[in-house]
Amino acid sequence: MDVKKKKFGMLSDGSKVLLYKVSNSDMSFVVTNYGCVITSILLPSQSGVVEDVVLAPPTLDSLVLSDASFGGVVGRFANRIGGAGFTLNGTTYSLDKNDGENCLHGGFFRWDKQLWDSEIIETVNGSGVTFSRTSVAGEQGMPGTVEVKVTYLLDNENNLVIRYSALSDQDTIINLTNHSYFNLAGHNKGKIDTHLLTLNCTQYLESDNCLPTGRILSVENTVFDFTTEKALGQNLHTEDLKSTRGYDHCFCIDQDGGRLVPFAQVREPKSGRVMTVATDMPGVQLYTANWLKGDVGKDGARYNPHDGFCLETQQYPDAPNKYSFPSAVLKAGKEFTSTTVYGFRW
Repeated sequence: MDVKKKKFGMLSDGSKVLLYKVSNSDMSFVVTNYGCVITSILLPSQSGVVEDVVLAPPTLDSLVLSDASFGGVVGRFANRIGGAGFTLNGTTYSLDKNDGENCLHGGFFRWDKQLWDSEIIETVNGSGVTFSRTSVAGEQGMPGTVEVKVTYLLDNENNLVIRYSALSDQDTIINLTNHSYFNLAGHNKGKIDTHLLTLNCTQYLESDNCLPTGRILSVENTVFDFTTEKALGQNLHTEDLKSTRGYDHCFCIDQDGGRLVPFAQVREPKSGRVMTVATDMPGVQLYTANWLKGDVGKDGARYNPHDGFCLETQQYPDAPNKYSFPSAVLKAGKEFTSTTVYGFRW
């Protein structure tokens, strides 16, 4: 295992931004302390051709300007909060309306646009980087000062392990995820229609304009049924997904007492690359990059709708306002922890 650090660039305030490359004998990933953004994952194909399988801007300047959350950590509350507000312990909190009437990915002060403290770590289970920051009370309109840590770890079995932790001095809400866009054929290979997805999820959250209605529905006989392997493009362009321009829906993961649950596999037939996902979170947002708009990418690429997919493990969207959903409340003095594992093979 090997971890190398180098300078990525400078922010306008003179802050130095770093890149960390973490490698084992088979693969590598690159991450920056700006937003904890994964900028690259290099994987061989079945025939030994190495490709970068995550979409990302090519430079720090282009990353700063991007609004697509490429590869970053999203918080304090990933996904949407309806009406851009919630009530906790009798107090109502107002948030940014940056998605119509809703708050999306924390509003205008986004965690994927902040500079994090960073530290290289070496463990018996792998090597990587731990990022940390303090989110002060009132940031994003949220209660409580929260100490948050995110660790990216690569092991010798080609698993990229992401561990989150958060500790608040006041009751608050928390929902953390990573927003990497994957294309297992290669980041610059265009549409992901032929990627084959399996989701061990028999239910999904009904939504209206991407906001959950509160109803949990069966995937059976719907475009949301991936319980047997199905090409992402099979229903991607149908009338059922017209309003969202593709998949942007939360699927329900049957939990197992806080243990990691393997729930997803994505297979790219031509390269033979396979990605698996396991988590201890109750939900996963499948997003098929519906709102990319020719974003500038690495190697001269332009990223367009459906050129990548995200599997964002998380709490249920709008959980603070949907009391039948699993609670996203973090009690004062009680640590929140979560783990997601992206496994790769070819």
